[in-house]
Amino acid sequence: MKIGVFDSGIGGLTVVKSMLEHELFEEIIYFGDTARVPYGIKDKNTIIRYAIEAVEFFKNFELDLIIVACNTVSAYALDEMRESSPCPVIGVVEAGIQAASNAVNDKDSNILILGTKATVNSKAYEKGLKSLGFNNLEAKATGLFVPLVEEEIYSGIVVESIFNHYFKDVESPDAIILGCTHFPLISESIQNYFGKETILIHSGDAIVEQLEKEFTFTKKYKNPNLKFFASENPDALKAVAKKWLNK
Repeated sequence: MKIGVFDSGIGGLTVVKSMLEHELFEEIIYFGDTARVPYGIKDKNTIIRYAIEAVEFFKNFELDLIIVACNTVSAYALDEMRESSPCPVIGVVEAGIQAASNAVNDKDSNILILGTKATVNSKAYEKGLKSLGFNNLEAKATGLFVPLVEEEIYSGIVVESIFNHYFKDVESPDAIILGCTHFPLISESIQNYFGKETILIHSGDAIVEQLEKEFTFTKKYKNPNLKFFASENPDALKAVAKKWLNK
């Protein structure tokens, strides 16, 4: 299939990386709205407007599927995108909820949900997990993680200081949902902070798990055609993609 991947910035490249590792698609068109990142501090109507504009952009490519890598957009604008899109649209929130359910067997486990302010305020993860029987949930808006990743700061004293700011009152959770595609880039630091016993749920792996469940893939694509677009400074996005994806 030929797919589009949409994110508010560069974080969605973590989803692309998971797809490349599983060799699922022949062609991937990536669009990062880098001129307006982050989305997590914006109001619902603005998020919906940006999401519909992304669908209009993707109409130029005759796609088979659009994957919304941005958790904030997945929480607020998926229905509107589906109404506007000529092809199916899948979001990472639904995939993340299902992945968490598959990874955590005990319904009484303590699950920590990390995301942008908008994603956390939507309560999308909490509603979905509660419908599956999970009740020990805590959601924390960790918006400072986004500029950290955009600046390619993944570890060190600045990261530790921000962790201490957000997590000083958090007891060690059984599982953490990385509810923003930027966050897997600091997953190693998060894992080290909480300990190896804590399960991390990664958006990229979650969406691949959902795709392999919903679609039949009869062929592997070792060298898919990749195209990267950005609303601002596309060369910077391509440089990060080359570094992260080795493409």
